[in-house]
Amino acid sequence: MESVGDILDEKGSRVLTMRPDATVFEAVEEMCRHRVGALMVCEGNDPVGMFSERDLMVRVILAKRDPATTLVSEVMTHAVVCVSRDTRPAEAMAIITGHRCRHLPVVDKGQVTGVISIGDLVRFFSQNQEYEIQMLRDYVSGRYPA
Repeated sequence: MESVGDILDEKGSRVLTMRPDATVFEAVEEMCRHRVGALMVCEGNDPVGMFSERDLMVRVILAKRDPATTLVSEVMTHAVVCVSRDTRPAEAMAIITGHRCRHLPVVDKGQVTGVISIGDLVRFFSQNQEYEIQMLRDYVSGRYPA
């Protein structure tokens, strides 16, 4: 059975973090440097929220707040939905669409071990569909192994 953990194993499970007392500008610099759409916000090793592009747009830009003086803790998402490594990709996609979020922290034994994005899930489903289509073509053309 394929799981979110399998996707993380393939893409890498590095968790990018930011302190709650960092400015939004610092967080955006970090997001741009690593080309990601969200950062886990941690106090020490403890996750306290997530800061995403949506938080930036809605809670900073539209609210006309200054990114250089606004703290991440003031605008981050506090109630973050998490999944386990054993979560099926279809279930993770249902959670993302149901909660209207784009990133899900992956928790294993109480620790955040990675973050999976909607892009990761779309890529996973796309690759699986390509494989299934090729298998069906091989079957129809008689090249399918017996």
